[in-house]
Amino acid sequence: MSDTDGSDDDRARLVGTNHVALEVGDVDEALDFYRSLFAFDLRSRSDTKAFLDMGDQFVALAETDTAGETTDDARHFGLVVDDADRVERRLDECDIDRLDVPGLEFRDPWGNRVQIVDYEEIQFTKAGHVLEGMGLGDLEKTDGALEELSEKGLAPDST
Repeated sequence: MSDTDGSDDDRARLVGTNHVALEVGDVDEALDFYRSLFAFDLRSRSDTKAFLDMGDQFVALAETDTAGETTDDARHFGLVVDDADRVERRLDECDIDRLDVPGLEFRDPWGNRVQIVDYEEIQFTKAGHVLEGMGLGDLEKTDGALEELSEKGLAPDST
């Protein structure tokens, strides 16, 4: 289903996500929490902010006094990983409760709801040179993900 009719208009097209910003109560504690689950480089940080590098994207952690005051069951963000099973094992090892929903989701200590998705299973695609630069050049897509991309004319062999 498309919201465009193919005609030119004055609206910009959505291209992707540059970053997601999360409110946390303590940036050092947040870095410890996310490091317990994921391998990442720290893009930069200040006293109240930290930026977790994901190649050409990042997650911004921002320390606020109001972090965790509201919890919304629907609002969440999805992190794409190279191996969701490894995240699931780390959640168990770190005694972090998973949410009782299909898939792999949990909350961080400030109530931010995180969904974990495997790169190989989704339409989201990083350019080959970006994957290579991240040391992930061997990641591949499942046949189902390639079929979904192909239906949109976005698979490598559909151009």
